[in-house]
Amino acid sequence: MTEDNTTPETAHRLDATDPLGSYRDRFVGAETPLVYFDGNSLGRPVRATADRLARFVADDWGGRLIRGWDEQWYEQPLVLGDRLGRVVLGAAPGQTAVGDSTTVLLYKTARAAVDAQVRADPARREIVIDTDNFPTDRYLAEGIAAERGLTVRWVEVDPAAGVTADLLAPALGPQTALVWLSHVAYRSGFVADGPGLTRLAHEAGALVLWDLSHSVGSVPLALDEWAADLAVGCTYKYLNGGPGSPAFGYVAARHHALLAQPITGWMGHRDPFLMGPGFHPSPGIRSLLSGTPPITGMLPMQDMLDLIEEVGMDAIRAKSLRLTGYALELAQAWLAPLGVTVGSPADEATRGGHVTLLHPGMREVTARLWKQDVIPDYRDPHGLRIGLSPLSTSFTEVHQGMAAVRDELAGLG
Repeated sequence: MTEDNTTPETAHRLDATDPLGSYRDRFVGAETPLVYFDGNSLGRPVRATADRLARFVADDWGGRLIRGWDEQWYEQPLVLGDRLGRVVLGAAPGQTAVGDSTTVLLYKTARAAVDAQVRADPARREIVIDTDNFPTDRYLAEGIAAERGLTVRWVEVDPAAGVTADLLAPALGPQTALVWLSHVAYRSGFVADGPGLTRLAHEAGALVLWDLSHSVGSVPLALDEWAADLAVGCTYKYLNGGPGSPAFGYVAARHHALLAQPITGWMGHRDPFLMGPGFHPSPGIRSLLSGTPPITGMLPMQDMLDLIEEVGMDAIRAKSLRLTGYALELAQAWLAPLGVTVGSPADEATRGGHVTLLHPGMREVTARLWKQDVIPDYRDPHGLRIGLSPLSTSFTEVHQGMAAVRDELAGLG
């Protein structure tokens, strides 16, 4: 007799045999009955973060005051950047800095890239980006193109999938300055071929900017192995840095002398406290900085990095695939008969940490679920998105949440 994997007992068994199951207790709110399906938008806080913040206020800020800059804070954007590089990015030291928002760092790196490309070859006047990239990325690409007299070349993609080599190749040529891609698509969760697409762009003479916001902390990355040029990502999703926590920017060391980011501020100066006339950029990745770094905002993600380093990205990825696979199994059993289709890859090799379920009633269903403390998010058109943060999400939570989706869909008039 075939086992019914849709029963609560199956979910309990999966939790009982999950080697990472105990890590769920390290997150605030995990003990409550709330079902959290939005870890790919804002991660739960790590319990240790409350103590870290309290110690910072009492000791580092309250005790050391302005001395903190000389003792630690001035170097913190690069120290934390190097740790991100080692733990989650696959990047050697000296190539990653933390600070600013994702939008600002995307602007800085993209502007620097296209300016360098045009200086080297005035014929390179196109930014290649896909039609289903995250809205900020698309808006910025259009804005930079207008600002610098460039052209945006759009790659048409299936919103239920993402950019592949077959789609990207025809858009590339001697006119391409920058290829701008998301490693994991925000809508479908499709995982792009990082090394393959980077290689394809390089063969055309283009630079590549990777948006890692939906992959960092969920999908293993190897930026140096990819020969990546530039990357930016947020820290409030799978890195659990909290609302508005600062983003990170990666610039491969081979580009440091060639790229000049456009927002020149005192913290990127080679001698910030000289405060003299003229901007002289600091060598290396420090030149990516502009204003005073958000030190307080850098604190929470350090606790999540502790957990990731303890567990390892390969184990996190394996748990992520089990969670999304289980959600898709329940969707097939419970939601497909109600007219739901899946807007995410079935193949786990190209599936990130979230899945999207499509149905015309999903906007209403999402609103109803929130009132029950079941928290997915909604993305047009008709997509209920389920983001499953591997260390803080249980299989029982997935089972309860998917059952609630089923019940609300069945109750639509």
